[in-house]
Amino acid sequence: MKIRPIQFPQDELPHDTIIEWWYFNGNLKDERGKKYSFMDCLFKADSKRVKIPFLKSPFKRMYFSHSLLSDIENKKFYSEINPVSILSKDSFSRPLLFINYTQPPFRGYVNYAIDEIGKFKYHIKTENIDLSLISKKKPLLEGGNGYLDLKRQSTYYYSLTNLETNGKINIEGRWIDVTGKSWMDHQWADVSYTKFKWTWFSIQLDNDIEMVCFEYVDDRNNKTYLADICYPNNEQKHFSRIELKPLGEKWTSKRTEAVYPLSWEIKVPSEEINLKVYPLIKNQEMIFGTINYWEGPLEITGLFNNKKVKGEGFMELVGYPKKISNVRLYEKEIKKKVREAMFFVTKSGMRTVKGTIKKITPTSKKILK
Repeated sequence: MKIRPIQFPQDELPHDTIIEWWYFNGNLKDERGKKYSFMDCLFKADSKRVKIPFLKSPFKRMYFSHSLLSDIENKKFYSEINPVSILSKDSFSRPLLFINYTQPPFRGYVNYAIDEIGKFKYHIKTENIDLSLISKKKPLLEGGNGYLDLKRQSTYYYSLTNLETNGKINIEGRWIDVTGKSWMDHQWADVSYTKFKWTWFSIQLDNDIEMVCFEYVDDRNNKTYLADICYPNNEQKHFSRIELKPLGEKWTSKRTEAVYPLSWEIKVPSEEINLKVYPLIKNQEMIFGTINYWEGPLEITGLFNNKKVKGEGFMELVGYPKKISNVRLYEKEIKKKVREAMFFVTKSGMRTVKGTIKKITPTSKKILK
């Protein structure tokens, strides 16, 4: 396969591949120093080839989105999983990245956006975040050229590792002004859903160095390791010899009974890097149909070139198996969603909804108990 060099701004736009996503995460503070974090990701999939069992669509291209917001001090985590996102007709119509979208309006229309308002300058907006992000460094091309051979699969992949961020977030109906630093990933690949597993970190150190590193395990247990580092002067280095070791802190989900290792040691021996990462909140599980994963903010300490460093980051744990059946998981999630809907409409004064919902299916009374 011929590897095509990544070009900007063309490759910020969509590609004719099975799966693609535009992903942002960040660690934020308000004016009093209280900490928050967010993640926002829009996915594009070829509905005929992606082979995610519960995703069905009459259209060739489908979009869906995941986002989260974490209140670190109060240990509260808010997630939003939208299995269908509806794009405006003019999305992707500009030379720079422009995506204007919404979700099916069960709770009224809300405008969502990923809008590149200048070269590597973005405005992102959901129901609970409204942020401006400016890249302070050039894109990091993973692996050196932005193309990763994962043995049985491959992907194009670049990151913006240092996005100066300001704007506001919505915590339980209250908008809060925030500032901080964010990260952006863009990946596209001809990969169908399969039994894969990855342990992924984005790391932003206080010495103006950023690093992405991961272990990827495919459906035949082939493992790929990568660490890419972006230095203050925009120099980039790439390593395939790294060590990821769990440190023993685990969290068991009450919803899926999956066990997630949350504390890790990360080593890049050739650069004398030895970092330890710890979660800021333990309960950060995301559930998308029958797929579960952990996504959340980190605090980081350790050594870089044998000098003490600290920093912040994000971790994503995919492929850590749940211990309950898909049927039981669906029951629990339906119950949760119904109760959320009941709370919303009751709060709005529509008090007949409980009886209405109970009539949707013969089993709904049992689920609501």
